Amino acid sequence: MNYLQVEQLSISVGDKTLFSGIDFVIDQGQKVALLARNGAGKSTMLNIIAGFLQPDEGKVTFRKNIRVSYLEQNPDFAPEKTIGESIFMSDSKIMKTVRVYEEFMQKNPNMNIEKNRQKYQQLVEKMDSCNAWNYESKIKQIITRLRIDNFNKPAKELSGGQKKRVALAKILIDDPELLILDEPTNHLDVDIIEWLESYLSKSGKTLLLVTHDRYFIDKLCDVIFELDNKQLYTYRGNYSYFLKKKQERVSAETARSEKAKNLLNKETEWMRRQPKARTTKSKSRIAQFHNLTEMAQSKATDEQIEISMNMSRMGKKVLEVSQVSKKFNGKEVIKDFSYTFKKRDRVGIIGPNGSGKTTLLNIITGKIKPDSGSVTKGETITFGHYKQEGIDKPEDDKKVIDIINQISENITIDKKKSLSASQFLHYFNFSYRAQHDYVNKLSGGEKRRLYLMTVLMKRPNFLIMDEPTNDLDIETLNVIEDFLEHFQGCLIIVSHDRFFLDKLVDHLFVFDSKSGFIKNFPGNYTDYTLSLFKQKKDFKSCNQTKSETKTKTKNEKASKKPKTKLTYKENKEFEALNKEIEELEKHKEKLLQKMNSGELTGKDLLDLSEEYQKLEEEIEQKTERWIELSDYL
Repeated sequence: MNYLQVEQLSISVGDKTLFSGIDFVIDQGQKVALLARNGAGKSTMLNIIAGFLQPDEGKVTFRKNIRVSYLEQNPDFAPEKTIGESIFMSDSKIMKTVRVYEEFMQKNPNMNIEKNRQKYQQLVEKMDSCNAWNYESKIKQIITRLRIDNFNKPAKELSGGQKKRVALAKILIDDPELLILDEPTNHLDVDIIEWLESYLSKSGKTLLLVTHDRYFIDKLCDVIFELDNKQLYTYRGNYSYFLKKKQERVSAETARSEKAKNLLNKETEWMRRQPKARTTKSKSRIAQFHNLTEMAQSKATDEQIEISMNMSRMGKKVLEVSQVSKKFNGKEVIKDFSYTFKKRDRVGIIGPNGSGKTTLLNIITGKIKPDSGSVTKGETITFGHYKQEGIDKPEDDKKVIDIINQISENITIDKKKSLSASQFLHYFNFSYRAQHDYVNKLSGGEKRRLYLMTVLMKRPNFLIMDEPTNDLDIETLNVIEDFLEHFQGCLIIVSHDRFFLDKLVDHLFVFDSKSGFIKNFPGNYTDYTLSLFKQKKDFKSCNQTKSETKTKTKNEKASKKPKTKLTYKENKEFEALNKEIEELEKHKEKLLQKMNSGELTGKDLLDLSEEYQKLEEEIEQKTERWIELSDYL
């Protein structure tokens, strides 16, 4: 069942065509990721689909009566509205009732029932009459997991990250059939991203999303659209499948281009030999020549880019952080933290928003002073600090090439090689044409990419990167990752991008927002999550062992008298088991028929396979119990 159909979509911005003649369909239940370079038109396409922009040509058609919600990349709200009003914007009776109830409960967290009994009773009766309790429970889950805890706070006081969470809460609570999400994981903590990943996966919602989070795409999406060179390519699989098939496509295009070059050499010779008077007999040959020229000049856009820049010399002493503590408004965000950095240390920093991650970076770089403790920097250390907020004063009236030239016209790569500013920009996916665009024409991701280049050009030997992946396309992330893998200096990364951390860091500083302590964990993010999972499993196993020991003691006491017959209760259980096992076997047979029908999507088949496995386990458990009871009959 088609939920969304896009036909012959085209749009240009100024003299630049973003895409032309784009067609695609999204079916019910599909989860689609749209990938492209920064500036290729991803957000523009979403804005057209959402109805905020008009295309030059083409049309967008939604299935009749389906509800659609759109999460913008940088959502905004009316400044005079509160968080509660912003989330519960719907005029439906049930939504208004839940909003009033939630706001009342937040204003009265330790409510004196006697004092507020009448108001409370009225709200409870309204919730009952609307059957709103299940809805309210779902809302509670969403706002709790997104850490929204003050409905009365005005929207004008919210940070960019808080606005993102409020906007996300609103569309999840609205519960539409089709969700359109532009960079939904930006500014979110990793644990919230993982919850969102799980929530959307289980919801069965139809999704169209733009994101640079590769783990998010891989675990959630079953279709990938790639917008490349103004064309749309479709891959029916997750991110791992996309990488494999894209490589095959790029290889095929490269082979076609090489073949065209060989033919072009022959055709060029023929064109040179042609007398001008014989053009009437050779029109088709000349047309073929021009087609070959175009094909030979085209190249795969997925070129592997390698950058390894000369950094400033690093001495023996790097950086020593000793007994550092810092408080804000009486709250200790960093407590007694010590660490001695070594050459080529590669550290990832994780923790909730507001836990002190950026504060630590500012203490290390000397921007703020600790309340106690000290930071001692080696004499040869040169910091490169990529800040989350980007360029302090963007020079919108300058061209991209001028921004780089004013830092340096030549960039040293190694002792024998240097690049011009233009070549360096090209390495970072700024085409020679785009280099002469003014900064105010760049997309958000392109501005971040330019800012990153200005940091790297200063040849730091200690790189500090605060959320460097926000708004960057995956192709640029690959370039940055390749550069950082070859970087010989020290590296600190604060990021919510799990893929980025896994690829680049050797250990983690894990912030505890409650105590202010920072734990040094040896390993990358996946190692850390596996460690947490093992701890939970061990804890559960320990509790289970204690429970089993108590049960065993009870059973040992009971087993002193030999059992000779079933009790009345066990007889009833035995009779019930016969019926239950029979029903479960019938259900198992129906599942098997569905799985073999050949009519299921990959996701449906996976869901049914999991259900089938659980069913088999339940049948096995009940059968074992049936055998145990039957021995006494």
